[in-house]
Amino acid sequence: MTDTPLPRAQGRKTIRPTLKPKELMTDAPDLAGVWTAQVLTLLPDAFPGILGDSLLGRALKEHLWQLQVTDLRRFGEGKHRNVDDTPAGGGAGMVLRADVLEKALREVRSGARGNMPLIYLSPRGRPMTQSLMQKLSQADGVTLLCGRFEGIDERVIEHFDMIEVSLGDFVMTGGEIAAMALIDATVRLIPCVLGNQASTEEESFSDGLLEHPHYTKPANWHGRTIPDVLLSGHHAKITDWRREQAERLTKERRPDLWRAYCAQHGRDPVEDQEL
Repeated sequence: MTDTPLPRAQGRKTIRPTLKPKELMTDAPDLAGVWTAQVLTLLPDAFPGILGDSLLGRALKEHLWQLQVTDLRRFGEGKHRNVDDTPAGGGAGMVLRADVLEKALREVRSGARGNMPLIYLSPRGRPMTQSLMQKLSQADGVTLLCGRFEGIDERVIEHFDMIEVSLGDFVMTGGEIAAMALIDATVRLIPCVLGNQASTEEESFSDGLLEHPHYTKPANWHGRTIPDVLLSGHHAKITDWRREQAERLTKERRPDLWRAYCAQHGRDPVEDQEL
């Protein structure tokens, strides 16, 4: 994946030769040069969900990014559009079929352009991290497959060389919430989406540390006051305080991040016990 953001034209609308008649009648035509999230799911009505609200929803309406949702059921087999079957070798649950997923992926990926990683949301995948979201925001978009039931046929992952990504070390009923989380964390990094891009440079994980504490009015709340340094107007001291607090919180709450941060900056993680 490239580390250099590509220019994002927002005005010109394009029609792909592979579009189906139903797609041509939608009110969300393909926009050339816009970061695109393609989502394959058995629950298409779940989208855009929270992605259609607040800053991300406004950015969606302003064509700073676009969402294309495909119903996996359309590619099901037989009268009842079956998409799953029992696991080979026995066991509980159902598994999404390889032939069904292949048809869906080939149609959706025919509309992918440029650098659009193909990702399967899976609890056994690599964890979602800020660095991963930064790389994805610099791509042309992503294609996300939301699993259901016991998961998908392993041969699909191998055949399409899919990237498995996990929201965390737990299991959910499907990949839709994880897909929304990935899209949210990525789209907010696209220029102009948040309005103030500087806010993404000082938040948690941006430099390997958890974020420092925040305060605002009233200055005294239930006997708890804002630290004096934040009211001093001395910007250098404020910067130093925030860095110290970020280091302290990271060391206390995320020893794994603290060790990685110290290794990156040539520091000894066991020193400075009184941060």
